[in-house]
Amino acid sequence: MKKLSLFIAALLVMVIAAVVALVVFVNPNQFKPLIIEQTRQQTGLELVIEGDISWQFFPAIGFELGKTELRNPDGFTQNNLFKVDRVGIDIAVMPLFRHQLHIGNVRLEGAEFYLETLPNGRSNLDSLTQAQNQKPSTQVEAVLTDSPSSQPEETTADQPWTLSLAGVTVSQARLEMLDQQTGTHSTLYDVDLTVSEFAADRWTSVDFSAKGSANQQQFSVHGKAEIKLSADFKQYALRNITLNSTFEDPSVQIDALQLKLATFEFDQDNALTFAVKGNAAHMAFDVSGQAQLQVDAAISTVSLDKLLLNSTLQGAALPQSPLQVEMASRIVFDLTHSTLDVVLDRLMANAIALSGKANIHLADIPKIRFQLHSPAIDLDEFLGLDQATSDSTAQPSVNAPTSPPVEVEPDLSALRDLDVVGEITIDRFKAGNAKLERVHTRFAVNRGVIDLNTLTAELYQGKIQASAKVDARKTPVTYQVKKTITGVQVQPLLIDVADNDLLQGTGNITVDVQGRSLTPSGIQKNLLGTVTINFADGAVNGINIAQLIRTNHARLRGQTLDESEAVKQTDFSALTATLQLNKGEVSTNNLAMQSPLLRIRGEGKANYLNETVDFVVRTSIVGTLKGQGGKDIDELRDVTIPIHISGQWTEPRYRLVFDDLLKQRAQKEIDRGIEKLGDKVKGEEAKQAVEALRGLLRR
Repeated sequence: MKKLSLFIAALLVMVIAAVVALVVFVNPNQFKPLIIEQTRQQTGLELVIEGDISWQFFPAIGFELGKTELRNPDGFTQNNLFKVDRVGIDIAVMPLFRHQLHIGNVRLEGAEFYLETLPNGRSNLDSLTQAQNQKPSTQVEAVLTDSPSSQPEETTADQPWTLSLAGVTVSQARLEMLDQQTGTHSTLYDVDLTVSEFAADRWTSVDFSAKGSANQQQFSVHGKAEIKLSADFKQYALRNITLNSTFEDPSVQIDALQLKLATFEFDQDNALTFAVKGNAAHMAFDVSGQAQLQVDAAISTVSLDKLLLNSTLQGAALPQSPLQVEMASRIVFDLTHSTLDVVLDRLMANAIALSGKANIHLADIPKIRFQLHSPAIDLDEFLGLDQATSDSTAQPSVNAPTSPPVEVEPDLSALRDLDVVGEITIDRFKAGNAKLERVHTRFAVNRGVIDLNTLTAELYQGKIQASAKVDARKTPVTYQVKKTITGVQVQPLLIDVADNDLLQGTGNITVDVQGRSLTPSGIQKNLLGTVTINFADGAVNGINIAQLIRTNHARLRGQTLDESEAVKQTDFSALTATLQLNKGEVSTNNLAMQSPLLRIRGEGKANYLNETVDFVVRTSIVGTLKGQGGKDIDELRDVTIPIHISGQWTEPRYRLVFDDLLKQRAQKEIDRGIEKLGDKVKGEEAKQAVEALRGLLRR
């Protein structure tokens, strides 16, 4: 035993002496030519080692390498594929005998990687991959032909190892990727990483930061966290996670993005808070929120439960600025199937409240399905139309601009990359000052085509049913609209929508129109189609046709009537018309109105661009005019009386066409006289005289 101990001691002394001799008498820099030559043979690339190589063997096995560069092949923009200013690592010797791997501080300074692809598809990594593929397979075959007896045997050496790390320091690293085939250029620079002392089942702090660019995008990131790993590296946890970032490109600027996680463990709820502040599309946003984040161990499902979001949006393009948006929801993201499920408990945009659910399948063209409900939406208030109306009634400023605002077609190009089917129900809805109830709509957006399958609602004691299609694949867009309105009280609708009480009664309206452009003037100028109206038991306000006839009849006879108590209203039992819309002009040739005492037919046109009217209404008296208040005029019965309506919509002018009226009256008198003469009008000269009188009336 004593001899064995002496032998082992002597052997140990010899090993130590050899190590000391190696360190003292052998300069590792002498191996530079060998390392450079082996690199050239194995990869075909030139290795340049400018710095010194140093090592140590006790009390730690250490290695340190100075500035080293791996050159790029010819034809690439950068000289180097890889460069490092300094790299070092050391491992304690004595703990190795106790199956303990104690690694000192790992240092990597000034590491730079340059990856480049030429227009012909050649990459500066090809030399490395080709050299790897050209290695002989004899070593692999030798391994495969090893006998089973060569397998390691289980010994006491199978005792598990423990690992500890003094730390990791990476400073000023850089990664640059240039692809001349796709024209992309991405850079990650100023990369710093610091890892504190690490040991299994103990918390270790990690601090990292980086900056980068990708074509026109610029970003930066800085984060901190604490991590704990199990001895077998199969379980880990994080806590005190903080991530701060900025981002900028020509259209989006994120001044500050902050994420905080108190803890992170798989299959557990982890408290998350976030905040984002920046600008996008000429709109400033300030968003903050919190949620419970959960990720399953397979990293197949990510869920955000109890998500609360508060944001403030500001910008001239918004309907209201500032716009306060609040949301309470739950989101589940299935990474395996690329689906996103959203349960929307509450979404508030100022006074508008929504709730519902949505399912999104992420693909080249996202597939979106959703259902939304709102108790009340006042679109006029949300879009600021109420304020615009009140402003328009105010006294105009002396310096107010007189030129009309420039109209721009809405940009609907984003709809070309969508596949959406949605359903919306609104209990009370207001738009254009029209008040609707029980609104239900179902629509689809498929690659730029909007299809409003159905829209139903109740309004002014009646109902509306509509459908529409908008083709946004081209600019300006085209559209088709069909709708049917039944049983609507016309007067309150006109008062709310047009501030006009010209008409009253119960209305049925059918609309079938199409057009091009979505600007206000573009809609008016390009609108084509037909509108059919059928009103019952109503009145036309602003004109009393019976009174107008009495007054003008009295004037012809040199009389004067008292008009102070006359009601400016023409009653009717039925009013029908078919209106033809043609690029700014509406016309009809079959306007008909019936009442117990009047029969009215009309034809003409109105220009809704200039808001002018040119219309002729032909009135026949079939009953007594006393029904409209006034004395009877029996001599006008069965005479058609033309009334010409012209001028602006707001101030129309009404005029009897006296020539036609007098001609009818004269014709009637001639016919009556001929009937009285009877057989006396038989001679040729008498007949010529009668025809001459009639000819005068035709002129």
